Amino acid sequence: MPDNLPLSRFTVLDLARVRSGPTAVRQLADWGANCIKIEAPEAIETTGDMGGPRHGPDFQNLHRNKRSMTLNLKDAVGHAAFMRMVEQADVVVENFRPDVKTRLKVDYKSCRSVNPRIVYGSVSGFGQDGPYSGRPGFDQIAQGMGGLMWITGIPGQGPVRVGIPVADLTAGMYTAMGILIALLQREETGVGQHVHTSLLEAQISMLDFQATRWITGNKVPGQAGNNHPTSIPTGVFQTSDGFINIATTGEKIWQRLCRAIGADDLIEDTRYSDGPSRLENRDACNADLQKHLLDKTSAEWVEILNEAGVACGPIYKMDEMWADEQVSHLDMSRAVTNSEVGELNVVRNAVNLSEATDVPYTGSPERGEHTETILSEFGFSSEEIETMKGNGIV
Repeated sequence: MPDNLPLSRFTVLDLARVRSGPTAVRQLADWGANCIKIEAPEAIETTGDMGGPRHGPDFQNLHRNKRSMTLNLKDAVGHAAFMRMVEQADVVVENFRPDVKTRLKVDYKSCRSVNPRIVYGSVSGFGQDGPYSGRPGFDQIAQGMGGLMWITGIPGQGPVRVGIPVADLTAGMYTAMGILIALLQREETGVGQHVHTSLLEAQISMLDFQATRWITGNKVPGQAGNNHPTSIPTGVFQTSDGFINIATTGEKIWQRLCRAIGADDLIEDTRYSDGPSRLENRDACNADLQKHLLDKTSAEWVEILNEAGVACGPIYKMDEMWADEQVSHLDMSRAVTNSEVGELNVVRNAVNLSEATDVPYTGSPERGEHTETILSEFGFSSEEIETMKGNGIV
């Protein structure tokens, strides 16, 4: 990666695995941080394909813009080598269970003892302490415990998982945000700190207004299907050739919608006279609107309603989404090259910086692809490197 990118002055030691921790590191790697993925040597790897097949699209997308080295942290020499690297690094990221990193002696206290400036980022399932801190944590568990699965899906359907690992992804993004905040504060204080979140904390935070409905008003939100829980009408409607989303809020937009679809009579219907009335009569309101929407195509309604000032959009399958002209304009994919896979496309970072455009992307590394180069950069001699290789430490 070029050395003039926004984060190129920072070195990140990546001990993370699966998704949440690697997502945090990816946010830093995409903007030029020197991100070093530290993996167990092949001979002692025991986790298998927990992060998906190495040459599959998921792994390739998750670990782009990083370099890889192998290191046996359970070996005394390997551990000492890691601590030498910590002395020179800016950030360590891990998502071990709290007891595991302490046992490996790669926890924050250990790292801080050799480098007080280190910013140490942790993602766990349920928190660094507390009654559940020792439990294994996965996205699906956090979605359930975090309240998301009981507000997702059709009423009466039972709990429904969201179609992406939202707890993993948001925990990773929160961690990256926290790391950047800590790096900024370090410029003033001269010392690092422990940045940590969990899948459960991230999931609860993402509930946002739904969670607040309980802590401020003791209201337990239920499943609302494709409807917005409070703003009606907002939801999925069928057209002559598919489905569209329509979103309204307030009286002006409600009236615009009615007029645009030729349902002026609904404006005067007392059942729909204001927001609370429409919420109370949501099913009837949606049914009355639906009668008017079957005679035109999705594309026609998207054009008509947006022209009328009513938010409306198509509901795409994945191939349709990538074919959309606005998605094409946003240029949301980047071509990278992996030494084994060849050229492939990954999803680019969603952040745009006016002073850092056209940031180059590199492909996901092979296990240990850069071990010797990285160790040399950290001051290890060729003799030390050869000895570690001979002893299976790297």
